[in-house]
Amino acid sequence: MRRFAAPATAFAAGAVAVLGFAPLGIFLLPIASLALLAWLGARAPTARSAALLGYAFGLGLFLFGIGWIYVALHVYGAMPAILAALATAVFAAFLALYPAGALYVAKRLPAQTWWLAFPACWMLSEWLRGWIFTGFPWLTIGYSQVPASPLAGFAPLIGVYGVSLIVALVAAGIAGAGAAFRTGGWKRSALGLIAVVLSGAGLTFVPWTRPVGTPLEVSLIQGNVAQELKFREDKLLTTLVNFEELVSRTRSPLVILPETALPLLFNEVPGPYLQRLADHARGNGGDLLVGVFENDPPGSDRFFNSVVSLGTAPTQTYRKHHLVPFGEFIPLKALLAPVINGWLQIPLSDQTRGDARQQPLAVAGQKVAVNICYEDVFGEEIIRQLPEATLLVNVTNDAWYGDSWASEQHLQASQMRSLETGRPMLRATNTGVTAAIDHHGRILGSLPEFKADVLTVRVEGRAGATPYVYAGNVPPVLLAGGMVLLGWRRFGRT
Repeated sequence: MRRFAAPATAFAAGAVAVLGFAPLGIFLLPIASLALLAWLGARAPTARSAALLGYAFGLGLFLFGIGWIYVALHVYGAMPAILAALATAVFAAFLALYPAGALYVAKRLPAQTWWLAFPACWMLSEWLRGWIFTGFPWLTIGYSQVPASPLAGFAPLIGVYGVSLIVALVAAGIAGAGAAFRTGGWKRSALGLIAVVLSGAGLTFVPWTRPVGTPLEVSLIQGNVAQELKFREDKLLTTLVNFEELVSRTRSPLVILPETALPLLFNEVPGPYLQRLADHARGNGGDLLVGVFENDPPGSDRFFNSVVSLGTAPTQTYRKHHLVPFGEFIPLKALLAPVINGWLQIPLSDQTRGDARQQPLAVAGQKVAVNICYEDVFGEEIIRQLPEATLLVNVTNDAWYGDSWASEQHLQASQMRSLETGRPMLRATNTGVTAAIDHHGRILGSLPEFKADVLTVRVEGRAGATPYVYAGNVPPVLLAGGMVLLGWRRFGRT
Protein backbone atom coordinates (compact mmCIF):
# COMPACT_ATOMS: atom_id res chain seq x y z
CA MET A 1 0.00 0.00 0.00
CA ARG A 2 2.93 2.36 0.61
CA ARG A 3 3.64 2.68 -3.12
CA PHE A 4 0.16 4.19 -3.58
CA ALA A 5 0.58 6.72 -0.79
CA ALA A 6 2.39 9.35 -2.89
CA PRO A 7 -0.06 9.21 -5.87
CA ALA A 8 -3.01 9.29 -3.46
CA THR A 9 -1.52 12.33 -1.74
CA ALA A 10 -0.97 14.02 -5.13
CA PHE A 11 -4.59 13.26 -6.12
CA ALA A 12 -5.85 14.82 -2.89
CA ALA A 13 -3.62 17.86 -3.44
CA GLY A 14 -5.11 18.36 -6.90
CA ALA A 15 -8.64 18.13 -5.54
CA VAL A 16 -7.86 20.62 -2.76
CA ALA A 17 -6.39 23.05 -5.31
CA VAL A 18 -9.89 23.47 -6.81
CA LEU A 19 -10.89 25.31 -3.62
CA GLY A 20 -8.40 28.02 -4.55
CA PHE A 21 -10.49 29.02 -7.56
CA ALA A 22 -13.83 30.82 -7.51
CA PRO A 23 -16.24 30.79 -5.83
CA LEU A 24 -14.23 30.03 -2.65
CA GLY A 25 -11.05 31.72 -3.88
CA ILE A 26 -8.67 30.49 -1.15
CA PHE A 27 -5.70 31.47 -3.29
CA LEU A 28 -3.07 30.02 -0.92
CA LEU A 29 -4.37 26.48 -1.46
CA PRO A 30 -3.14 26.05 -5.06
CA ILE A 31 0.29 27.32 -3.96
CA ALA A 32 0.36 24.82 -1.08
CA SER A 33 -0.91 22.02 -3.35
CA LEU A 34 1.76 22.68 -5.96
CA ALA A 35 4.41 22.89 -3.23
CA LEU A 36 3.39 19.44 -2.04
CA LEU A 37 3.47 18.13 -5.63
CA ALA A 38 6.94 19.65 -6.17
CA TRP A 39 8.19 18.01 -2.97
CA LEU A 40 6.75 14.64 -3.94
CA GLY A 41 8.21 14.96 -7.43
CA ALA A 42 11.65 15.76 -6.06
CA ARG A 43 11.55 12.51 -4.06
CA ALA A 44 10.28 10.40 -6.96
CA PRO A 45 12.95 7.89 -8.02
CA THR A 46 12.25 7.99 -11.78
CA ALA A 47 10.70 10.19 -14.43
CA ARG A 48 7.90 7.66 -14.86
CA SER A 49 7.01 7.74 -11.16
CA ALA A 50 7.06 11.56 -11.26
CA ALA A 51 4.70 11.48 -14.24
CA LEU A 52 2.34 9.27 -12.23
CA LEU A 53 2.30 11.90 -9.49
CA GLY A 54 1.53 14.63 -12.01
CA TYR A 55 -1.23 12.51 -13.50
CA ALA A 56 -2.78 11.86 -10.09
CA PHE A 57 -2.65 15.58 -9.26
CA GLY A 58 -4.27 16.47 -12.59
CA LEU A 59 -6.95 13.84 -12.15
CA GLY A 60 -7.90 15.28 -8.76
CA LEU A 61 -7.86 18.83 -10.14
CA PHE A 62 -10.01 18.16 -13.18
CA LEU A 63 -12.41 15.54 -11.83
CA PHE A 64 -13.43 17.92 -9.05
CA GLY A 65 -12.96 21.12 -11.06
CA ILE A 66 -14.90 20.47 -14.28
CA GLY A 67 -17.79 18.33 -13.06
CA TRP A 68 -20.11 20.93 -14.56
CA ILE A 69 -19.45 19.36 -17.98
CA TYR A 70 -21.64 16.45 -16.86
CA VAL A 71 -24.50 18.90 -16.25
CA ALA A 72 -24.18 20.33 -19.77
CA LEU A 73 -24.04 16.90 -21.41
CA HIS A 74 -26.75 15.12 -19.43
CA VAL A 75 -29.18 17.69 -18.08
CA TYR A 76 -29.25 20.02 -21.09
CA GLY A 77 -27.62 17.98 -23.85
CA ALA A 78 -29.89 14.96 -23.27
CA MET A 79 -26.95 12.53 -23.17
CA PRO A 80 -27.67 9.43 -21.06
CA ALA A 81 -26.31 9.84 -17.52
CA ILE A 82 -23.82 6.96 -17.77
CA LEU A 83 -22.38 8.25 -21.03
CA ALA A 84 -22.24 11.82 -19.73
CA ALA A 85 -20.39 10.72 -16.59
CA LEU A 86 -18.02 8.59 -18.68
CA ALA A 87 -17.37 11.43 -21.14
CA THR A 88 -16.60 13.84 -18.28
CA ALA A 89 -14.25 11.35 -16.62
CA VAL A 90 -12.47 10.58 -19.91
CA PHE A 91 -12.01 14.28 -20.57
CA ALA A 92 -10.57 14.80 -17.08
CA ALA A 93 -8.28 11.81 -17.63
CA PHE A 94 -7.07 13.35 -20.89
CA LEU A 95 -6.42 16.76 -19.31
CA ALA A 96 -4.41 15.08 -16.54
CA LEU A 97 -1.87 14.07 -19.19
CA TYR A 98 -0.57 17.65 -19.25
CA PRO A 99 0.65 17.81 -15.63
CA ALA A 100 1.91 14.24 -16.06
CA GLY A 101 4.00 15.37 -19.01
CA ALA A 102 5.25 18.40 -17.07
CA LEU A 103 6.63 16.29 -14.23
CA TYR A 104 8.03 13.68 -16.59
CA VAL A 105 10.04 16.25 -18.54
CA ALA A 106 11.16 18.08 -15.38
CA LYS A 107 12.37 14.82 -13.85
CA ARG A 108 14.28 13.91 -17.01
CA LEU A 109 16.38 17.05 -16.55
CA PRO A 110 19.40 17.01 -14.21
CA ALA A 111 18.40 16.70 -10.56
CA GLN A 112 20.12 19.98 -9.72
CA THR A 113 17.61 21.86 -11.89
CA TRP A 114 14.44 20.39 -10.35
CA TRP A 115 13.35 23.48 -8.43
CA LEU A 116 13.47 25.57 -11.63
CA ALA A 117 12.48 22.83 -14.08
CA PHE A 118 9.30 21.98 -12.17
CA PRO A 119 7.69 25.47 -12.41
CA ALA A 120 8.90 25.98 -16.00
CA CYS A 121 7.52 22.67 -17.22
CA TRP A 122 4.30 23.20 -15.28
CA MET A 123 3.67 26.53 -16.99
CA LEU A 124 4.56 25.22 -20.44
CA SER A 125 2.12 22.32 -19.98
CA GLU A 126 -0.66 24.78 -19.13
CA TRP A 127 0.19 26.90 -22.15
CA LEU A 128 0.06 23.82 -24.40
CA ARG A 129 -3.28 22.86 -22.88
CA GLY A 130 -4.51 26.34 -23.81
CA TRP A 131 -4.16 25.82 -27.57
CA ILE A 132 -3.83 22.14 -28.51
CA PHE A 133 -7.12 20.86 -30.03
CA THR A 134 -8.42 24.49 -29.94
CA GLY A 135 -7.44 24.72 -26.25
CA PHE A 136 -9.01 24.26 -22.83
CA PRO A 137 -7.27 26.64 -20.40
CA TRP A 138 -9.89 26.22 -17.67
CA LEU A 139 -8.36 25.93 -14.17
CA THR A 140 -5.03 27.36 -15.26
CA ILE A 141 -3.37 27.90 -11.87
CA GLY A 142 -2.80 31.61 -12.49
CA TYR A 143 -6.55 32.26 -12.38
CA SER A 144 -6.66 31.23 -8.72
CA GLN A 145 -4.71 34.35 -7.74
CA VAL A 146 -7.32 36.82 -9.06
CA PRO A 147 -8.04 39.30 -7.69
CA ALA A 148 -6.90 39.11 -4.05
CA SER A 149 -3.43 37.59 -4.23
CA PRO A 150 -0.41 39.90 -4.53
CA LEU A 151 0.83 37.59 -7.30
CA ALA A 152 -2.03 38.87 -9.48
CA GLY A 153 0.04 42.03 -9.85
CA PHE A 154 2.15 40.24 -12.46
CA ALA A 155 -0.86 39.76 -14.80
CA PRO A 156 -0.51 43.05 -16.75
CA LEU A 157 3.13 42.14 -17.41
CA ILE A 158 3.03 38.45 -18.32
CA GLY A 159 -0.61 37.34 -18.33
CA VAL A 160 -2.25 34.34 -16.75
CA TYR A 161 0.47 31.90 -17.83
CA GLY A 162 3.11 34.19 -16.39
CA VAL A 163 1.19 34.26 -13.12
CA SER A 164 1.08 30.45 -13.25
CA LEU A 165 4.86 30.44 -13.63
CA ILE A 166 5.23 32.74 -10.62
CA VAL A 167 2.83 30.60 -8.55
CA ALA A 168 4.76 27.45 -9.44
CA LEU A 169 8.07 29.17 -8.67
CA VAL A 170 6.78 30.21 -5.26
CA ALA A 171 5.47 26.69 -4.65
CA ALA A 172 8.81 25.18 -5.66
CA GLY A 173 10.60 27.71 -3.46
CA ILE A 174 8.49 26.68 -0.47
CA ALA A 175 9.11 22.99 -1.14
CA GLY A 176 12.81 23.59 -1.75
CA ALA A 177 13.15 25.62 1.43
CA GLY A 178 11.57 22.79 3.36
CA ALA A 179 13.93 20.28 1.77
CA ALA A 180 16.93 22.49 2.63
CA PHE A 181 15.83 23.35 6.17
CA ARG A 182 18.51 21.29 7.88
CA THR A 183 21.32 22.76 5.76
CA GLY A 184 20.27 26.37 6.33
CA GLY A 185 19.57 26.97 2.64
CA TRP A 186 15.96 27.83 3.46
CA LYS A 187 16.91 31.39 4.38
CA ARG A 188 17.91 32.27 0.83
CA SER A 189 14.70 30.70 -0.50
CA ALA A 190 12.62 32.63 2.03
CA LEU A 191 14.18 35.93 1.00
CA GLY A 192 13.51 35.15 -2.64
CA LEU A 193 9.88 34.33 -1.91
CA ILE A 194 9.40 37.55 0.04
CA ALA A 195 10.91 39.51 -2.84
CA VAL A 196 8.54 37.91 -5.36
CA VAL A 197 5.45 38.58 -3.22
CA LEU A 198 6.44 42.19 -2.57
CA SER A 199 7.15 42.73 -6.26
CA GLY A 200 3.69 41.46 -7.18
CA ALA A 201 2.08 43.68 -4.57
CA GLY A 202 4.05 46.68 -5.81
CA LEU A 203 3.01 46.11 -9.43
CA THR A 204 -0.65 46.53 -8.47
CA PHE A 205 0.02 50.24 -8.00
CA VAL A 206 1.42 50.79 -11.51
CA PRO A 207 -1.05 52.80 -13.70
CA TRP A 208 -0.69 50.74 -16.86
CA THR A 209 -3.61 52.48 -18.60
CA ARG A 210 -5.37 55.83 -18.28
CA PRO A 211 -9.02 56.96 -18.29
CA VAL A 212 -10.39 58.23 -21.60
CA GLY A 213 -13.57 60.25 -22.09
CA THR A 214 -16.23 60.72 -19.45
CA PRO A 215 -17.62 57.97 -17.19
CA LEU A 216 -20.34 55.98 -18.94
CA GLU A 217 -23.48 54.51 -17.43
CA VAL A 218 -24.10 50.95 -18.60
CA SER A 219 -27.02 48.57 -18.06
CA LEU A 220 -26.41 44.81 -18.18
CA ILE A 221 -29.45 42.59 -18.74
CA GLN A 222 -29.82 39.16 -17.10
CA GLY A 223 -32.84 37.43 -18.62
CA ASN A 224 -32.77 34.22 -16.56
CA VAL A 225 -34.26 32.03 -19.29
CA ALA A 226 -34.00 28.37 -18.26
CA GLN A 227 -31.88 26.45 -20.76
CA GLU A 228 -34.50 23.73 -21.22
CA LEU A 229 -37.02 26.42 -22.26
CA LYS A 230 -34.73 28.65 -24.32
CA PHE A 231 -35.43 27.14 -27.75
CA ARG A 232 -39.00 25.96 -27.22
CA GLU A 233 -41.37 27.59 -29.70
CA ASP A 234 -44.16 27.87 -27.13
CA LYS A 235 -41.84 29.94 -24.90
CA LEU A 236 -40.51 32.24 -27.62
CA LEU A 237 -43.02 35.04 -27.10
CA THR A 238 -42.44 34.96 -23.34
CA THR A 239 -38.69 35.32 -23.88
CA LEU A 240 -39.05 38.24 -26.29
CA VAL A 241 -41.49 40.05 -23.99
CA ASN A 242 -39.23 39.41 -21.00
CA PHE A 243 -36.18 40.98 -22.63
CA GLU A 244 -38.14 43.93 -24.01
CA GLU A 245 -39.55 44.66 -20.54
CA LEU A 246 -36.08 44.54 -18.98
CA VAL A 247 -34.70 46.83 -21.69
CA SER A 248 -37.54 49.29 -21.14
CA ARG A 249 -36.35 49.76 -17.54
CA THR A 250 -32.97 51.11 -18.65
CA ARG A 251 -31.90 54.72 -19.14
CA SER A 252 -28.25 54.04 -19.92
CA PRO A 253 -26.45 55.02 -23.13
CA LEU A 254 -25.11 51.46 -23.40
CA VAL A 255 -27.39 48.46 -22.81
CA ILE A 256 -26.06 44.90 -23.20
CA LEU A 257 -28.09 41.70 -23.57
CA PRO A 258 -26.58 38.21 -23.10
CA GLU A 259 -25.45 35.62 -25.61
CA THR A 260 -28.25 34.48 -27.96
CA ALA A 261 -30.72 36.45 -25.85
CA LEU A 262 -33.15 36.31 -28.79
CA PRO A 263 -33.45 32.58 -29.64
CA LEU A 264 -34.08 33.27 -33.32
CA LEU A 265 -32.02 33.93 -36.40
CA PHE A 266 -31.51 37.68 -36.71
CA ASN A 267 -33.37 37.85 -40.05
CA GLU A 268 -36.32 36.05 -38.39
CA VAL A 269 -36.73 38.47 -35.47
CA PRO A 270 -39.86 40.55 -36.12
CA GLY A 271 -38.91 43.92 -37.59
CA PRO A 272 -41.16 45.95 -35.27
CA TYR A 273 -39.55 44.27 -32.25
CA LEU A 274 -36.05 45.22 -33.35
CA GLN A 275 -37.28 48.72 -34.15
CA ARG A 276 -38.62 49.15 -30.61
CA LEU A 277 -35.30 48.05 -29.14
CA ALA A 278 -33.40 50.43 -31.43
CA ASP A 279 -35.78 53.32 -30.65
CA HIS A 280 -35.31 52.77 -26.93
CA ALA A 281 -31.53 52.85 -27.34
CA ARG A 282 -31.78 56.07 -29.34
CA GLY A 283 -34.02 57.52 -26.67
CA ASN A 284 -31.26 56.80 -24.17
CA GLY A 285 -28.84 58.60 -26.46
CA GLY A 286 -26.81 55.50 -27.15
CA ASP A 287 -26.79 51.89 -28.32
CA LEU A 288 -27.90 48.39 -27.41
CA LEU A 289 -25.90 45.19 -27.97
CA VAL A 290 -27.94 42.03 -28.42
CA GLY A 291 -26.79 38.42 -28.69
CA VAL A 292 -28.46 36.57 -31.55
CA PHE A 293 -27.75 33.89 -34.16
CA GLU A 294 -27.20 34.95 -37.76
CA ASN A 295 -27.70 32.99 -40.97
CA ASP A 296 -25.50 34.65 -43.60
CA PRO A 297 -26.52 34.58 -46.34
CA PRO A 298 -30.11 33.77 -45.31
CA GLY A 299 -31.04 30.23 -46.23
CA SER A 300 -27.43 29.02 -46.29
CA ASP A 301 -25.78 26.54 -43.92
CA ARG A 302 -23.57 29.29 -42.45
CA PHE A 303 -24.70 30.07 -38.91
CA PHE A 304 -22.91 32.56 -36.66
CA ASN A 305 -23.13 33.23 -32.92
CA SER A 306 -23.20 37.03 -33.03
CA VAL A 307 -23.63 40.31 -31.20
CA VAL A 308 -25.43 43.04 -33.15
CA SER A 309 -25.64 46.71 -32.23
CA LEU A 310 -28.84 48.75 -32.50
CA GLY A 311 -29.27 52.46 -31.78
CA THR A 312 -27.65 55.77 -32.65
CA ALA A 313 -24.51 54.30 -34.23
CA PRO A 314 -24.61 52.39 -37.53
CA THR A 315 -25.48 48.72 -37.04
CA GLN A 316 -22.32 46.68 -36.40
CA THR A 317 -21.72 42.99 -35.80
CA TYR A 318 -19.25 40.82 -33.93
CA ARG A 319 -19.21 37.11 -34.80
CA LYS A 320 -17.79 34.52 -32.46
CA HIS A 321 -14.50 33.10 -33.68
CA HIS A 322 -13.40 30.58 -31.02
CA LEU A 323 -16.11 27.93 -31.12
CA VAL A 324 -16.62 25.17 -28.54
CA PRO A 325 -15.84 21.67 -29.89
CA PHE A 326 -18.94 19.44 -30.05
CA GLY A 327 -21.13 22.27 -28.69
CA GLU A 328 -20.68 24.73 -31.55
CA PHE A 329 -18.78 22.73 -34.15
CA ILE A 330 -18.03 19.06 -34.70
CA PRO A 331 -14.35 18.14 -35.18
CA LEU A 332 -13.76 15.54 -37.91
CA LYS A 333 -17.33 16.18 -38.98
CA ALA A 334 -17.61 13.44 -41.59
CA LEU A 335 -16.53 10.82 -39.05
CA LEU A 336 -18.02 12.05 -35.78
CA ALA A 337 -21.21 13.90 -36.75
CA PRO A 338 -23.43 10.78 -36.96
CA VAL A 339 -22.26 9.63 -33.51
CA ILE A 340 -22.41 13.02 -31.80
CA ASN A 341 -25.80 13.99 -33.24
CA GLY A 342 -27.20 10.65 -32.15
CA TRP A 343 -26.26 11.12 -28.48
CA LEU A 344 -26.11 14.88 -27.94
CA GLN A 345 -29.03 17.23 -28.59
CA ILE A 346 -27.64 20.79 -28.83
CA PRO A 347 -29.31 23.38 -31.10
CA LEU A 348 -27.13 24.85 -33.86
CA SER A 349 -24.16 22.68 -32.95
CA ASP A 350 -22.46 23.18 -36.34
CA GLN A 351 -21.66 26.88 -36.56
CA THR A 352 -19.30 28.96 -38.70
CA ARG A 353 -16.35 30.86 -37.24
CA GLY A 354 -16.23 34.61 -37.44
CA ASP A 355 -13.01 36.28 -38.55
CA ALA A 356 -10.05 35.91 -36.21
CA ARG A 357 -9.44 39.66 -36.27
CA GLN A 358 -12.46 41.94 -35.95
CA GLN A 359 -12.66 45.62 -35.14
CA PRO A 360 -14.09 46.94 -31.86
CA LEU A 361 -17.69 48.11 -32.08
CA ALA A 362 -17.96 51.91 -31.98
CA VAL A 363 -21.00 52.41 -29.72
CA ALA A 364 -22.06 54.89 -27.02
CA GLY A 365 -18.91 56.92 -27.51
CA GLN A 366 -16.66 53.92 -26.74
CA LYS A 367 -14.80 51.29 -28.74
CA VAL A 368 -16.00 47.97 -27.39
CA ALA A 369 -14.07 44.70 -27.78
CA VAL A 370 -16.79 42.04 -27.73
CA ASN A 371 -16.17 38.40 -26.91
CA ILE A 372 -18.76 35.65 -26.63
CA CYS A 373 -19.03 32.87 -24.04
CA TYR A 374 -15.73 31.18 -23.23
CA GLU A 375 -13.74 33.28 -25.71
CA ASP A 376 -12.72 35.31 -22.67
CA VAL A 377 -10.57 32.46 -21.33
CA PHE A 378 -8.15 33.05 -24.21
CA GLY A 379 -6.24 36.18 -23.28
CA GLU A 380 -4.06 36.04 -26.40
CA GLU A 381 -7.23 36.40 -28.51
CA ILE A 382 -8.80 39.21 -26.48
CA ILE A 383 -5.79 41.47 -27.08
CA ARG A 384 -6.32 41.33 -30.86
CA GLN A 385 -8.75 44.26 -30.54
CA LEU A 386 -6.39 46.26 -28.36
CA PRO A 387 -5.15 48.86 -27.70
CA GLU A 388 -7.90 50.42 -29.87
CA ALA A 389 -10.73 49.15 -27.65
CA THR A 390 -11.58 51.14 -24.51
CA LEU A 391 -13.94 48.57 -22.95
CA LEU A 392 -14.25 44.79 -22.94
CA VAL A 393 -17.68 43.14 -23.17
CA ASN A 394 -18.43 39.47 -22.61
CA VAL A 395 -21.88 38.06 -23.36
CA THR A 396 -22.46 34.50 -22.28
CA ASN A 397 -25.00 31.82 -21.44
CA ASP A 398 -23.72 29.71 -18.55
CA ALA A 399 -27.21 28.27 -17.99
CA TRP A 400 -25.77 25.12 -19.61
CA TYR A 401 -23.96 24.39 -16.34
CA GLY A 402 -26.82 24.75 -13.86
CA ASP A 403 -25.95 25.90 -10.35
CA SER A 404 -22.39 24.51 -10.50
CA TRP A 405 -19.23 26.53 -9.90
CA ALA A 406 -18.70 27.03 -13.64
CA SER A 407 -20.25 30.50 -13.75
CA GLU A 408 -18.08 31.75 -10.87
CA GLN A 409 -14.96 30.24 -12.43
CA HIS A 410 -15.90 31.93 -15.70
CA LEU A 411 -16.27 35.28 -13.92
CA GLN A 412 -12.78 34.84 -12.48
CA ALA A 413 -11.38 34.39 -15.99
CA SER A 414 -13.01 37.70 -16.98
CA GLN A 415 -11.35 39.36 -14.00
CA MET A 416 -7.98 38.12 -15.27
CA ARG A 417 -8.70 39.62 -18.71
CA SER A 418 -9.34 43.00 -17.07
CA LEU A 419 -6.03 42.80 -15.24
CA GLU A 420 -4.10 41.71 -18.32
CA THR A 421 -5.47 44.50 -20.51
CA GLY A 422 -6.04 47.31 -18.01
CA ARG A 423 -9.65 47.54 -19.23
CA PRO A 424 -13.05 47.22 -17.53
CA MET A 425 -14.99 44.09 -18.47
CA LEU A 426 -18.79 44.17 -18.74
CA ARG A 427 -20.48 40.76 -18.52
CA ALA A 428 -24.11 40.27 -19.54
CA THR A 429 -25.17 36.68 -18.91
CA ASN A 430 -28.39 34.72 -19.19
CA THR A 431 -28.52 33.27 -15.68
CA GLY A 432 -25.34 34.69 -14.09
CA VAL A 433 -22.90 35.86 -13.13
CA THR A 434 -23.77 39.24 -14.67
CA ALA A 435 -21.14 41.68 -13.42
CA ALA A 436 -19.07 44.78 -14.09
CA ILE A 437 -15.33 44.50 -13.45
CA ASP A 438 -12.92 47.43 -13.19
CA HIS A 439 -9.46 47.58 -14.77
CA HIS A 440 -7.91 46.17 -11.58
CA GLY A 441 -10.02 43.00 -11.85
CA ARG A 442 -12.29 44.05 -8.99
CA ILE A 443 -16.06 43.58 -9.20
CA LEU A 444 -17.91 46.90 -9.29
CA GLY A 445 -21.33 45.28 -9.09
CA SER A 446 -23.06 41.99 -9.85
CA LEU A 447 -26.49 40.37 -9.91
CA PRO A 448 -27.51 37.25 -7.99
CA GLU A 449 -27.70 34.18 -10.21
CA PHE A 450 -31.00 32.84 -11.55
CA LYS A 451 -32.84 36.13 -11.26
CA ALA A 452 -34.12 38.30 -14.12
CA ASP A 453 -32.83 41.80 -13.44
CA VAL A 454 -30.84 44.79 -14.68
CA LEU A 455 -27.44 45.82 -13.33
CA THR A 456 -26.65 49.51 -13.86
CA VAL A 457 -23.13 50.77 -13.18
CA ARG A 458 -20.80 53.57 -14.22
CA VAL A 459 -17.49 52.68 -15.85
CA GLU A 460 -14.58 54.53 -17.40
CA GLY A 461 -13.11 53.59 -20.75
CA ARG A 462 -9.34 53.15 -20.70
CA ALA A 463 -6.61 54.00 -23.21
CA GLY A 464 -3.02 52.83 -23.41
CA ALA A 465 -1.67 49.32 -23.18
CA THR A 466 -0.15 46.97 -20.65
CA PRO A 467 3.00 45.02 -21.57
CA TYR A 468 0.78 41.95 -22.00
CA VAL A 469 -1.27 43.71 -24.69
CA TYR A 470 1.89 44.25 -26.74
CA ALA A 471 3.67 40.94 -26.18
CA GLY A 472 0.93 38.43 -25.25
CA ASN A 473 2.13 35.04 -24.06
CA VAL A 474 5.56 35.26 -25.73
CA PRO A 475 7.53 36.50 -22.67
CA PRO A 476 6.37 33.81 -20.19
CA VAL A 477 6.82 31.06 -22.77
CA LEU A 478 10.33 32.26 -23.60
CA LEU A 479 11.14 32.64 -19.91
CA ALA A 480 9.98 29.13 -19.04
CA GLY A 481 11.67 27.65 -22.09
CA GLY A 482 14.86 29.51 -21.21
CA MET A 483 14.79 28.13 -17.67
CA VAL A 484 14.63 24.59 -19.03
CA LEU A 485 17.39 25.14 -21.59
CA LEU A 486 19.63 26.87 -19.08
CA GLY A 487 19.47 23.93 -16.71
CA TRP A 488 20.00 21.49 -19.57
CA ARG A 489 23.14 23.27 -20.80
CA ARG A 490 24.60 23.95 -17.38
CA PHE A 491 24.33 20.51 -15.88
CA GLY A 492 24.34 18.35 -18.99
CA ARG A 493 21.86 15.85 -20.29
CA THR A 494 20.90 12.89 -18.11
